[in-house]
Amino acid sequence: MKILCIGEALIDMICTDKGKALSDGENFLKKPGGAPTNVAAAIAALGGEVELSAKVGIDPFGKHLIDVMQDFGVRTKHMLQDAHHFTTFAFVSLMENGERDFYFNRGADGELTKEEVDAIDLTDVSIVHFGSATGFLDGPLKEAYVHLLQKAKAENCFISFDPNYRHLLFQNNKASFIQQSWNYLQQCHFFKVSDEEALMLTDTLTVEEAAAVFHQKTKAVFAITIGKEGTMLGVNGETHIVPSIEIKPVDTTGAGDAFTGAVLYQLRDKTKSTLTVEEWKAVIANGNKAGARTCEYLGAMEAFKHLSNDIFN
Repeated sequence: MKILCIGEALIDMICTDKGKALSDGENFLKKPGGAPTNVAAAIAALGGEVELSAKVGIDPFGKHLIDVMQDFGVRTKHMLQDAHHFTTFAFVSLMENGERDFYFNRGADGELTKEEVDAIDLTDVSIVHFGSATGFLDGPLKEAYVHLLQKAKAENCFISFDPNYRHLLFQNNKASFIQQSWNYLQQCHFFKVSDEEALMLTDTLTVEEAAAVFHQKTKAVFAITIGKEGTMLGVNGETHIVPSIEIKPVDTTGAGDAFTGAVLYQLRDKTKSTLTVEEWKAVIANGNKAGARTCEYLGAMEAFKHLSNDIFN
C-alpha cells in the first residue's frame, strides 16, 4: 500500500557566508526542501512506495525538485508544474547572534488546487500525510489541504499530521495557525509535534501538561519529540518516553522529517488501530534512530540516502 504526502516542494537557498545578513551574503547553496518533500524522500529511501502531491514551476528549479524525487524513487505523477508561477524559494542565513535572517519568496507551491488533489486516486493509498508549513497560508493550497483531508477520511485512509510551525511565516498570525492545526489534530490518527509546538498548541508550560491536553482533546496516537532525550509517545491515554541514541550531530536539518518518514514507513502495511503499546514503542524507537542518524550528515537529502542501512541493519 502506498503513502501520499501533500504540501510544499521548494528550494532552500542557504547563505554560506556565516554571520551575514541576506542582503550582505554573496554565496548561497541550493538545496531541495519542503517538509512533506523531505518526508516522501525519507520513506522512499527506506524502500516504501510513496507519492508526492505538490506544485512547482516550469523552470530549472522545478525540474530539479522533480528529478531529485524521482532519483529517490518517489512517484511524481502529482508533482505538477505551473506555467504562471515560479518555483517557491526560501532564503536563509544564520546570523552571529543565532537568529535566522529569512526571506520567503512564495510561488508555485501555494497554487495547488482542490480540483487537482481531487483527481488523486486513493484506492491503493493506506496513509495520507499532511506536513503543513505553507499549507496554512492563504491561497489555493490551503483549500486543497482541507479537501484532501475530507477525501482521505471518506476513503478510510490513515491520516498523519505534522504542523511544522515556522515562526518567520506565522509570527503575525499565530492564532490562525493554532486554530487550523487543531482541525487536523482532532481528525488525524497520528501526529508528530516538537516540544515547542506542543506547548504552543496547548498553551501549557510543560510537555507533560501538553500531553494531557492532547489525550483529552484528541483520539490520535501522538509523538512529542524532546531532543536528545527521545520522544514522548501518547497512546491509549498513557504517555511513555522512548529514548533516542547518542550521536555527534553535524547538521539537524531534516531530522524531524526523517523521524516522520521512518514512522510512516513502518506503519504502511500494519493494522494501525490494533498496534500494541510495545509495537508503537518499537516504531517510535526506529523513528528516533532515523532522526538521530540524519543529524550525522550534512544536508537532509544526503542523510536520507543512508537511512536504510543506518536504521534497519
